[in-house]
Amino acid sequence: MFISPKLALFLNDKGLRIAFVYDIEIDTKPSQLNEPFYEGSVQRLYDHPNDPSFMITQTTDRGSVFDVGALFEIPGHDVNRAVFRHLLYSRMGDVAIWQGVHQSIESDTELDAHYKSEILTGALEEFRSMGALTHHVGMLDAETGEMVAGGLPENPSAYNVVRKFKILKPTKLELPDGASLFDYSGYPKQNGYVVPLEYIVRFGITSASSVYQKYLGLDAAAKAKFEAELGVSKPLEAWQYLEKPIADYTTKFEPADRMLTRQEAFATSGLSGHLFRRGTKMAVLGAWAVRSMIAPLQLKMWDIKWEFAHDGDDLVYVDTIDTDSFRATLEIEHGDRTFVNHYNKQAMRDYYRVFHGDWIKAIAKAKQQADIEGVAFTELLAKEYPEHPEAAADFIEIQRQKMTAICDHLLGRSEADAAAKQLQELGVAEISFYEAAGKLDAFAELNAIS
Repeated sequence: MFISPKLALFLNDKGLRIAFVYDIEIDTKPSQLNEPFYEGSVQRLYDHPNDPSFMITQTTDRGSVFDVGALFEIPGHDVNRAVFRHLLYSRMGDVAIWQGVHQSIESDTELDAHYKSEILTGALEEFRSMGALTHHVGMLDAETGEMVAGGLPENPSAYNVVRKFKILKPTKLELPDGASLFDYSGYPKQNGYVVPLEYIVRFGITSASSVYQKYLGLDAAAKAKFEAELGVSKPLEAWQYLEKPIADYTTKFEPADRMLTRQEAFATSGLSGHLFRRGTKMAVLGAWAVRSMIAPLQLKMWDIKWEFAHDGDDLVYVDTIDTDSFRATLEIEHGDRTFVNHYNKQAMRDYYRVFHGDWIKAIAKAKQQADIEGVAFTELLAKEYPEHPEAAADFIEIQRQKMTAICDHLLGRSEADAAAKQLQELGVAEISFYEAAGKLDAFAELNAIS
């Protein structure tokens, strides 16, 4: 039996930061859940039957890229993603992971000195003594419905229990000339809401990074201004690791993600200056925590997306976080070239770019037109492409094996060296897939570095 938490704060015997005391049972068999109150492209959300301050999340094996909704399915991805989420959030409450993050940052000789001094103070000092606050409570056992916090249930499931926060969507404001805006002015008066931003932390720039794609389309003067806005000291290049991580922001609740300047992000967030600054720092620290989890697999971390909820005087890490939320790669030698292979859904993005380029162009066109008309771009896309293109089954199988290898290591089923070797072999298999299809040069345009 697991009892639901009500807000308080103490440290348990393992040094985990617990923001609750327990008084209501929340064990729930997945088979007994009612209909979801929300069904998105990759997850379903259920009200908790015993306590309205909690909800149950179910990850699916579906995948979404290019903001078009569910596009493909990777068998077993539902549980793998839920397990990654559960293990990561559980570890974020443990001071040990933050001690490791502190050591990693402190020992990074290439990190900008001023930045290092800034990031080591404040939130990280708190996390090292108390752990970080997240919305995560635990995972349900697939058979018994027992809610397990920290460790894994005997039968891992796709169901996690989390605290519920309000979703406040901005209102659409029509101007006299027909243009439209989104009104965020009500947010500063609220509490207990999901901040309407996605925080993207970048350790480096990949060929597919949205900031890099925008950068390529700018003239010299605009590039220099954009570099200053991002906080980088030199021109952006593909496959470039930065002298310090940078954070940029997009909208969360508009029909399509919109890149924001820092000033726009601050105004959009509804947060005080103190909390906005803290959220940016927390996003970077969370990125470092994930980087430390996958480093033993020899995976190189490039970027990650975070979301937060405004909870009283603090921020809380929220939302799905799994292998689809970040870019991690391995370099693989093949013939006379070095390829960068992705171990996240960037691999699926690249697949569609290589095999379904006309569809990708139609998406870009629909997004441009949607901005003018103020409608969802998917409505316009559906007129030209009523059906989305399908991915090849053998390519999907490679992705399934990649995600399973990562999850197996995190579960302690495989040693890091063995898992890293398997991931390397799967990268070779992916390159061979493109080669057999006569598409290796097209793949190289995206992911070859020599």
